Amino acid sequence: MRCEVVAVGTELLLGQITDTNSSWIGEQLALVGIDSLRQTKVGDNLGRMVEVIGEAIDRADAVIVCGGLGPTQDDITRDAIARVMGVDLELDDGVVGRIEAMFGGRGRRMPMNNLRQAEVPVGATAIADPQPGTAPGLICPLTRPGPDGEPVEKVIYAVPGVPYEMKEIVSQAILPDLQRRAGITAVIRSRTLRTWGESESGLAEQLADRITALDRAAAAGEAHGAVTIAFLASGIEGLKVRLTAKADTAEAAAALLAAEEAEVRAVLGPDLVFGIDDQTMESVVLDLLTERGLTLGLAESLTGGLVSSRITDVPGASQAFRGSIVSYATEVKDDVLGVTVRPVVSAEAAEAMATGARRVLGADVGLALTGVAGPDEQDGERPGTVFVGLDISGAVESVRLQLPGDRLRVRQFATISALGLLRARIAAAPAGPS
Repeated sequence: MRCEVVAVGTELLLGQITDTNSSWIGEQLALVGIDSLRQTKVGDNLGRMVEVIGEAIDRADAVIVCGGLGPTQDDITRDAIARVMGVDLELDDGVVGRIEAMFGGRGRRMPMNNLRQAEVPVGATAIADPQPGTAPGLICPLTRPGPDGEPVEKVIYAVPGVPYEMKEIVSQAILPDLQRRAGITAVIRSRTLRTWGESESGLAEQLADRITALDRAAAAGEAHGAVTIAFLASGIEGLKVRLTAKADTAEAAAALLAAEEAEVRAVLGPDLVFGIDDQTMESVVLDLLTERGLTLGLAESLTGGLVSSRITDVPGASQAFRGSIVSYATEVKDDVLGVTVRPVVSAEAAEAMATGARRVLGADVGLALTGVAGPDEQDGERPGTVFVGLDISGAVESVRLQLPGDRLRVRQFATISALGLLRARIAAAPAGPS
């Protein structure tokens, strides 16, 4: 089964919105064993949309069209698909009822232009958005001439451009339908190991022998060869090592993943792997602090509150997190944290900030960051220089980092690096507050 993705929207071509939907859809197709051939972007122009969608469905067995299903005049994806199918649009009474009920449940009047979203190409099926939103997805079967001129059954799917609506419809309706059409009965599951402290090339080098063994097993047709390893650099989220297993049942796939995870962890070691799947460095740190009955206070200079923002994104953070002092100005470092050392971009200043944060916020652990995000030097230090200070119950230390990238990347890398240091130290710390 070959599939293409067409993203609709002039704003995508103008760079006003980044097309993350196509990337996500491509990843999901790969995970269920569907070949993704191309991803195309096209503006809100009916003629060009008909051309692009028509060319895509001629090349592929299935096309997923993302965007252009709203109620406004420039939402013309339905019209374009209907033209490709060679049919008219008709009003779907079931969709009309769902839209009316949604507005009625919110105590609002339904604008009449929302009825456009109930127009469906003849022969197509509307997919209710489980969120629910007002824009339904579409499953549009059609036939096109094959290489020998004989008609070939194909399908066009349409999904809203709103990411959370798109993801629900793709996951719950389109992927199962694609697998059914492709005759795919195997189960494909994945697990992502979150790492920090090594480069992508370094991870690949460490796991080279393991990847070679999996490739050989796959070539030989062995069962355990149904596992693959891939790498994804994800900035502030760390470096991801994704394990993907293909098996006859969900239980068998889970067993393959568990066995391969153990192999990979044995190679990389506990210092590099900090979590799996949806775990983040900050959620892991908060779990460790809570388990050991410790509280955390922050002092941030160059990160400007980014560390505390990440921490407070985690539900239940208040169990261990006392607060943060964004001591961006030197006077704040002096007056609030009691920092007296100079220069302020130094190991000594980072340690003093950590101790100050621990004292002022009444925490067991103080974590501090100071440095130079760029683009200019400061205190004789070049951009990317970061000092992380740590005070755990009076045991004080600091680490100097030299990080790559622009201001944003330096601040992001500083955040996960500081939390990574905290994770390592807390894991070795005794339970209970001082």
